Amino acid sequence: MSTSQNKFAVDTRLELTSEALDVGAVYNWAAIKSCGAVVVFSGIVRDNAEGRTDVTSLTYEAYEDQVVPKLEIIANEMRSRWTDLGRIALIHRVGKLELTESSVLVVVSSPHRPEAFAAARYAIDALKIGVPIWKQEHWKDGSDWGTNSHEISDVRKVESSTP
Repeated sequence: MSTSQNKFAVDTRLELTSEALDVGAVYNWAAIKSCGAVVVFSGIVRDNAEGRTDVTSLTYEAYEDQVVPKLEIIANEMRSRWTDLGRIALIHRVGKLELTESSVLVVVSSPHRPEAFAAARYAIDALKIGVPIWKQEHWKDGSDWGTNSHEISDVRKVESSTP
């Protein structure tokens, strides 16, 4: 196994889970002595969507066999675009989530903040368009699959703001 493959295995967490996301634990894992920045993005369940103000929860489903391979493509692309990244965590929940629960975590450490911010922004944008995860919105009088549904896209084509 090459050094870059070892680094990928040790410094990258790619997960799909039904368990609650522990933001603090993932932050602590990402904070390493060679990096001066850790950027954390946590997407949470909110009470509104597409003009509705009565969302009560969301249910996430995924094409489970494809999630981690797609996350790996994103992580590889991140390491290609920002070569000094330290650790990367891309973690998404499935199942029913209540208001304010975290559904997705993107955590990136880097020696400097511009690269960490840019890589994290790229990661969440790529995850949203390229990973087969869908959400069902529940409200007081019914439910429906997310109104922002779209075709799965090639994550390598996502634009990034480079520092």
